[in-house]
Parts: sequence; C-alpha cells; structure tokens
Amino acid sequence: MLKALTRLPALQAFIGMLLSGYLKFVRATTRFTYEPADLIDRLKAESPFICTMWHGQNFMLPLLMWKGAPVSVMITRHGDGEAIAVACAKMGIKPIRASGGDGRKVEQKGGAAGLRAMLKALSNDEIVVMTPDMPKIARVAGSGIVALARLSGRPIYPVVVATSRRIDLKNWDRTSICLPFGRGVIKLGEPIWIERDASEAMQEEARRRLELSLDALHDEAYARLGTVDPGAVLKDQHR
Repeated sequence: MLKALTRLPALQAFIGMLLSGYLKFVRATTRFTYEPADLIDRLKAESPFICTMWHGQNFMLPLLMWKGAPVSVMITRHGDGEAIAVACAKMGIKPIRASGGDGRKVEQKGGAAGLRAMLKALSNDEIVVMTPDMPKIARVAGSGIVALARLSGRPIYPVVVATSRRIDLKNWDRTSICLPFGRGVIKLGEPIWIERDASEAMQEEARRRLELSLDALHDEAYARLGTVDPGAVLKDQHR
C-alpha cells in the first residue's frame, strides 16, 4: 500500500519539489573542484553533446550543469520517475520520459520514442543526459547510447560527480545521495565519437571504451576525496 501511495501523481510532484530544493541547497553548500579546471568552458564550446554517468549517480546530475544550460535528461516512465522528472523541471532541466538501455529493445518501454526525442533535442542544440546502464544491470553500458551518438553525430562525454559527504545505498546500482557541507569533484572524460557508418565491431569498441572511461573517472574522483567509489564492487559482476 505504501508503494502504491508513493506513486500517486500529487505525492510524486510534492516529493519532486522537495528534492529540487534539497539539491539546490547541496549545490550551494558544497565546495566543488573541476577536473579539468576549464571543464565548464570546454562543455559550453562542445555543446550540444551527450553527457553520461553511471546510474547510481543520477541524483548528482543537477550539481553538474551550469545555470541556464539547455539540458534534456532521459528519465524512466516507471517507479520514482515522476518525482525525479518534477525535480529536474524545477531546476531547469527538461525531462524526456522513456527508458533506454539496450538498443536491441528500443521498441520496449518507450525506448524508440525516447531515442527520437533525444535526437530532436540534440538537433535543437540541447545537451542530452542519459545513464548508459542496461536495465537493472549496473555498470554495464547498453547499446542505446552508442546508437544515439552514431545517429546524431554528437560526442559522448563521460562524467562523474563525487562528493565527500553522501549516503551510499546498498541497492542494485549503489545509488549515492549527496549531503550538504562537503567537498566535491566533478571530473570529465575524453569525448567518444562514433561515425554514422561505424561497423558493429566499432560500435562495440566504443561501448566498451565508455565503460572503461566511466570506471576510471569514478576511481580517480573518489580517490581525490580520500574515499572509494561505492559502486566499485559492481564493475565485474555482469561483464
């Protein structure tokens, strides 16, 4: 019954408003270090692009983007998606309601419509943010994000937002919930470009390179804070 109540639209909207206010507070009270130091300028110059982070970091997204950034984010249609969508909208981030993950299943869960919406957003000079994980398989990139990069001609930028004060959940993706009054590291990886006529082997190489880049960014960012990536134990479970 409690689970059903939390899915009521009015309650999810209220939770979304609380979440947006909380994240704004965290952003205002956290001392962030950018790596590289000109990270924001580099992203502005490259826009539009595809920004990606592992699923357990999805609550960190609003801490990354600069004020006024034209951002659309992929959000599931199910579960707590409505509350997250409301929170994003309150912070100036446009939600795209669909599920992605594995490109072989884009016809399911609104994935095909989501792909079209993200392609449209990129063509309108909007930054698109999505988690690359396959559904319920953390730290394994699906082919959906590769398809998006290939069809749009825009680069994928892997990124991590790590904070010293946080709550790490013991769920399937080791979700991190940032806390205020801490230190943070926002670290950017090298862009991954995928040619439109890329072979299946080239697409698989890009997918694998994305996984390795995100893993390395997480290790380096958390090491900067003198701690360990809470999702490190997931790296080899499904690969």
